[in-house]
Amino acid sequence: MKTIVEELHARGHQVYVIRANHSWYIKETSPFYTAISIDSPSGLDEEFATKFVSNIMETHRQGLSIMTRFELEMEIVSEMQQTTCKMLEHIFENKDLMRSLRDAKYDVVLTDPFDPAGSIVSRYLSLPLVFNVRWTPHSEGHFHIAPSPLSYVPLSGISQMSDKMTFLERIMNIVFFAFGEFCMAKYVTPHYVGLIEKYLGPDVDYLSLFEAADLWLMRVDFVFEFPRPTMPNVIYMGGFQCKPSKPLPQHLEEFVQSSGEHGVIIMSLGSMVGDLPQDLAEEIAAAFAQLPQKVIWRYKGDRPPTLGNNTLLVDWMPQNDLLGHAKTKAFVAHGGTNGVQEAMYHGVPIVGLPLMFDQPDNLFKMEVRGAAKVIDIFTMNKDIFLQGIEEVLHEPSYRKNMQRLSRLHRDTPMKPLDSAIFWIEFVMRHKGAAHLRTQAYKMPWYSYHSLDVMLFLIPY
Repeated sequence: MKTIVEELHARGHQVYVIRANHSWYIKETSPFYTAISIDSPSGLDEEFATKFVSNIMETHRQGLSIMTRFELEMEIVSEMQQTTCKMLEHIFENKDLMRSLRDAKYDVVLTDPFDPAGSIVSRYLSLPLVFNVRWTPHSEGHFHIAPSPLSYVPLSGISQMSDKMTFLERIMNIVFFAFGEFCMAKYVTPHYVGLIEKYLGPDVDYLSLFEAADLWLMRVDFVFEFPRPTMPNVIYMGGFQCKPSKPLPQHLEEFVQSSGEHGVIIMSLGSMVGDLPQDLAEEIAAAFAQLPQKVIWRYKGDRPPTLGNNTLLVDWMPQNDLLGHAKTKAFVAHGGTNGVQEAMYHGVPIVGLPLMFDQPDNLFKMEVRGAAKVIDIFTMNKDIFLQGIEEVLHEPSYRKNMQRLSRLHRDTPMKPLDSAIFWIEFVMRHKGAAHLRTQAYKMPWYSYHSLDVMLFLIPY
C-alpha cells in the first residue's frame, strides 16, 4: 500500500490513513499521509506475527496434512478477525471520529480486503471503494468477483495445481474449494454478522461488501497467473512496486564486487521471518559455505556455527536493488507475491522455500514456467538445499525462462503503477464505477446458476 500512497501524494492528493495506535508497520508520522490513529489493538502486531510464523513452521515440521495445516492457519485468521471487529466497534462508537470522517467528504476509500475493516467503514460512510487486492480472508480475490470454473481454474493458495488438471486433480480442486467455503463459514463470517447488522442494517450481507467494490486492483498479471475469466472492474497491476535498481550502499557494493566471476546469491524469507529453528539455519549456512558465490542473507537469529566466510548476515537488505545488480545469480525466497514479482521484473531465477498461505502456490506457478526450483524447507538438509541451488545456478534454462518472463512482464502499454493510479482517480472523478460492476452478487445462488430456470423447463 505504501507505494500507492506515495504516488498519490506525488500527484497532489491528500491521503489519510486510519491506523491502530500501536501499529508496528504503519507509522504515525509520514510526509506522504496524515494518520488518523485509533486507540485500539491492531489485528496484526509484531508479537502476533512472530508467534504466528513460529506456529506455522512447527505444524509443518510435525508433518500434518494440508487440510489440517490450512485449518490451523484459519484459526489464526479467526483470531485476527476478532481483533478487527473490536477495532471497528471502537471506530463506530467514537462519535467525534465518525463525525469528522463524514465531514471530511472523502472521495474514495482504498483498502486491502484481507482486513474487512475498510470495506465496512466504506459502506457505513457511503463512499466509493477501491481494493488493493490479492487475497480476502477467505480466498484469492478472483473467486469473489469473477466466474471461476473449477474444471480449469485451480484454487490458489492450497491446491498447487495448474490449469491443465487431470480428472483426479479436478476432484481435489472441488474438495479444496468446498473445504475453504466451510472454513470461511466457520472461522470468518460469524465474527461480522452481529456487527454488520448493528451498524449497517439487517439487509446487508457480509460477502456483498466485497462484491460491491467499485474497483479491484489485482496484484497479479497473466505472465504470472493462469488464464481465467475476469471482469471489467478488475484492473491488473502485478509488479506495480517494481522499479529499476539504485546503487548499493558502499559496504554492500564492495562485498558484491568481491564475488568476482562467481557472483552473488541473496536470501530473504520476508519481513515476518527473521530467524529459523537452529538446526535448519545450520543446514542452510553449511550449504552456503560450500558455494564459490558470495551470499547475502537477511537473518536476525543467532549466528549459525556452520556459517562460511562467504556469507554476510544482515538485518535488512535493499532487496530490489540487489535483485537488479548484474552480479546477482539467484534469489532464495519464501515466495511472497512482492518478492516473486521483483525477481521476475529483474530476471533473477528463484530457489523457493515456501512457508505458508499463498507462497507454495506462487512458487509453483514459477516452477511450472521453468523459472524456479522449489524445495520443501521442512524436510530438507544441507545436501538437498545445496543441490537445489547448484541446479538453478548451473542449468541455463532457469535464468533464460525468468528473463523471458521479465520481457513479457515489462512489455505493457502503461506501467502497472500508472494504471493503478489512473483507475483510482477515475473512481474519484466519477464518484464510483458502478457501470463496471456486475449485478450477479445481488442474485441468490440458485438464480446465478440458473437452477430455477432448469427446474421450470424440466417438465417441457
